[in-house]
Amino acid sequence: MPAFVALLRGVNVGKNKRVPMADWRAQLEALGYAEVTTLLNSGNAVFRARSSSARAHARAISSAIERDLKLSVAVVVKSSADLAAIVAANPYAGAPDHSRLLVAYTQESKSLAELAALSRLSAPPDEFFVGTHAAYLHCVGGILESKLASAMLGKAGASATTRNWATTLKIQALLDARA
Repeated sequence: MPAFVALLRGVNVGKNKRVPMADWRAQLEALGYAEVTTLLNSGNAVFRARSSSARAHARAISSAIERDLKLSVAVVVKSSADLAAIVAANPYAGAPDHSRLLVAYTQESKSLAELAALSRLSAPPDEFFVGTHAAYLHCVGGILESKLASAMLGKAGASATTRNWATTLKIQALLDARA
Protein backbone atom coordinates (compact mmCIF):
# COMPACT_ATOMS: atom_id res chain seq x y z
CA MET A 1 0.00 0.00 0.00
CA PRO A 2 1.33 3.45 -0.86
CA ALA A 3 2.25 5.92 1.88
CA PHE A 4 0.94 9.49 2.11
CA VAL A 5 1.16 12.56 4.28
CA ALA A 6 -1.89 14.68 5.13
CA LEU A 7 -1.26 18.30 6.09
CA LEU A 8 -3.95 20.46 7.70
CA ARG A 9 -3.90 24.23 7.33
CA GLY A 10 -4.13 26.48 10.35
CA VAL A 11 -5.09 24.02 13.07
CA ASN A 12 -4.06 24.20 16.72
CA VAL A 13 -2.74 27.75 16.33
CA GLY A 14 -4.12 29.79 19.19
CA LYS A 15 -7.59 28.82 20.41
CA ASN A 16 -9.25 28.41 17.03
CA LYS A 17 -9.60 25.24 14.95
CA ARG A 18 -8.56 22.78 17.63
CA VAL A 19 -7.94 19.30 16.25
CA PRO A 20 -6.67 16.88 18.91
CA MET A 21 -4.12 14.67 17.20
CA ALA A 22 -5.31 11.49 18.96
CA ASP A 23 -8.86 12.15 17.71
CA TRP A 24 -7.62 12.88 14.21
CA ARG A 25 -5.52 9.72 14.18
CA ALA A 26 -8.61 7.70 15.20
CA GLN A 27 -10.65 9.46 12.53
CA LEU A 28 -8.08 8.58 9.84
CA GLU A 29 -8.13 4.95 10.98
CA ALA A 30 -11.95 4.97 10.82
CA LEU A 31 -11.64 6.14 7.20
CA GLY A 32 -9.69 2.95 6.50
CA TYR A 33 -6.16 4.31 6.54
CA ALA A 34 -3.43 2.09 8.00
CA GLU A 35 -0.24 2.72 9.97
CA VAL A 36 -1.42 6.21 10.91
CA THR A 37 1.14 8.35 12.72
CA THR A 38 0.72 12.00 13.63
CA LEU A 39 3.66 14.35 13.97
CA LEU A 40 3.72 17.35 16.28
CA ASN A 41 0.45 19.10 17.12
CA SER A 42 0.09 21.03 13.89
CA GLY A 43 -1.92 18.70 11.66
CA ASN A 44 0.58 16.31 10.10
CA ALA A 45 -0.26 12.64 9.61
CA VAL A 46 1.49 9.89 7.71
CA PHE A 47 -0.55 6.87 6.65
CA ARG A 48 -0.95 4.06 4.15
CA ALA A 49 -3.94 3.67 1.85
CA ARG A 50 -5.14 1.20 -0.74
CA SER A 51 -6.01 3.93 -3.24
CA SER A 52 -3.25 6.04 -4.76
CA SER A 53 -5.31 9.18 -5.32
CA ALA A 54 -3.96 11.96 -3.08
CA ARG A 55 -6.77 14.25 -4.23
CA ALA A 56 -9.45 11.73 -3.18
CA HIS A 57 -7.77 11.29 0.21
CA ALA A 58 -7.72 15.07 0.73
CA ARG A 59 -11.45 15.29 -0.04
CA ALA A 60 -12.31 12.38 2.26
CA ILE A 61 -10.26 13.75 5.15
CA SER A 62 -11.64 17.26 4.73
CA SER A 63 -15.22 15.95 4.68
CA ALA A 64 -14.65 13.84 7.79
CA ILE A 65 -13.17 16.78 9.71
CA GLU A 66 -16.08 18.99 8.70
CA ARG A 67 -18.65 16.30 9.57
CA ASP A 68 -17.13 15.09 12.85
CA LEU A 69 -15.30 18.13 14.20
CA LYS A 70 -17.48 20.83 12.60
CA LEU A 71 -14.39 22.57 11.20
CA SER A 72 -13.68 23.74 7.69
CA VAL A 73 -10.00 22.97 7.18
CA ALA A 74 -7.90 22.97 4.03
CA VAL A 75 -6.30 19.54 3.64
CA VAL A 76 -3.32 18.78 1.41
CA VAL A 77 -2.31 15.18 0.81
CA LYS A 78 0.94 14.21 -0.88
CA SER A 79 2.26 10.79 -1.75
CA SER A 80 5.64 9.61 -0.53
CA ALA A 81 6.99 10.13 -4.06
CA ASP A 82 5.56 13.65 -4.19
CA LEU A 83 7.20 14.57 -0.90
CA ALA A 84 10.52 13.12 -2.03
CA ALA A 85 10.30 15.32 -5.16
CA ILE A 86 9.47 18.37 -3.03
CA VAL A 87 12.47 17.76 -0.77
CA ALA A 88 14.79 17.15 -3.73
CA ALA A 89 13.69 20.34 -5.51
CA ASN A 90 14.30 22.74 -2.61
CA PRO A 91 16.86 25.28 -3.82
CA TYR A 92 17.47 26.51 -0.26
CA ALA A 93 17.91 23.11 1.41
CA GLY A 94 21.35 24.12 2.65
CA ALA A 95 20.00 27.04 4.69
CA PRO A 96 21.48 26.88 8.18
CA ASP A 97 18.28 27.73 10.09
CA HIS A 98 15.53 25.27 9.12
CA SER A 99 12.93 27.26 11.07
CA ARG A 100 13.33 30.17 8.62
CA LEU A 101 12.74 28.04 5.55
CA LEU A 102 9.09 27.43 4.66
CA VAL A 103 7.69 24.96 2.18
CA ALA A 104 4.21 25.82 0.88
CA TYR A 105 2.15 22.79 -0.13
CA THR A 106 -0.95 22.93 -2.31
CA GLN A 107 -3.29 20.21 -3.49
CA GLU A 108 -3.80 21.69 -6.95
CA SER A 109 -1.16 23.03 -9.33
CA LYS A 110 -3.48 26.01 -10.00
CA SER A 111 -3.10 27.02 -6.36
CA LEU A 112 0.66 26.76 -6.66
CA ALA A 113 0.53 29.13 -9.65
CA GLU A 114 -1.50 31.56 -7.51
CA LEU A 115 1.32 31.57 -4.96
CA ALA A 116 3.70 32.64 -7.70
CA ALA A 117 1.71 35.87 -7.95
CA LEU A 118 2.80 36.68 -4.39
CA SER A 119 6.42 36.94 -5.53
CA ARG A 120 5.92 40.70 -5.89
CA LEU A 121 5.98 40.82 -2.07
CA SER A 122 9.37 39.19 -1.90
CA ALA A 123 12.14 41.56 -0.92
CA PRO A 124 15.75 40.96 0.04
CA PRO A 125 16.95 39.26 2.09
CA ASP A 126 14.00 36.86 1.48
CA GLU A 127 14.40 34.26 -1.24
CA PHE A 128 11.36 32.78 -2.99
CA PHE A 129 11.03 30.00 -5.54
CA VAL A 130 7.95 28.31 -6.94
CA GLY A 131 8.76 24.83 -8.15
CA THR A 132 6.72 22.14 -9.85
CA HIS A 133 5.38 20.61 -6.63
CA ALA A 134 5.76 23.30 -3.94
CA ALA A 135 6.87 26.83 -3.20
CA TYR A 136 9.88 27.60 -1.03
CA LEU A 137 10.42 30.73 1.03
CA HIS A 138 13.70 31.37 2.81
CA CYS A 139 13.07 34.14 5.35
CA VAL A 140 16.65 35.16 6.08
CA GLY A 141 15.48 37.98 8.36
CA GLY A 142 12.88 35.81 10.09
CA ILE A 143 9.35 34.74 9.27
CA LEU A 144 7.74 37.51 11.32
CA GLU A 145 9.70 40.12 9.35
CA SER A 146 8.69 38.78 5.93
CA LYS A 147 5.78 40.40 4.05
CA LEU A 148 5.66 37.39 1.75
CA ALA A 149 5.48 34.96 4.68
CA SER A 150 2.63 37.01 6.16
CA ALA A 151 0.74 36.82 2.87
CA MET A 152 1.35 33.09 2.49
CA LEU A 153 0.21 32.42 6.05
CA GLY A 154 -2.80 34.73 5.63
CA LYS A 155 -5.75 34.89 3.27
CA ALA A 156 -3.64 35.23 0.13
CA GLY A 157 -2.21 31.78 0.79
CA ALA A 158 -5.52 30.18 1.84
CA SER A 159 -5.16 27.31 -0.62
CA ALA A 160 -1.73 26.38 0.73
CA THR A 161 -0.36 25.10 3.99
CA THR A 162 3.21 25.69 5.07
CA ARG A 163 5.69 23.67 7.06
CA ASN A 164 9.18 24.67 8.03
CA TRP A 165 12.07 22.69 6.64
CA ALA A 166 12.72 20.83 9.90
CA THR A 167 9.13 19.54 9.97
CA THR A 168 9.28 18.63 6.27
CA LEU A 169 12.39 16.53 6.90
CA LYS A 170 10.71 14.81 9.87
CA ILE A 171 7.73 13.95 7.68
CA GLN A 172 10.03 12.59 5.01
CA ALA A 173 11.77 10.42 7.61
CA LEU A 174 8.41 8.97 8.67
CA LEU A 175 7.53 8.22 5.05
CA ASP A 176 10.96 6.71 4.39
CA ALA A 177 10.50 4.42 7.39
CA ARG A 178 7.44 2.97 5.63
CA ALA A 179 9.33 2.25 2.41
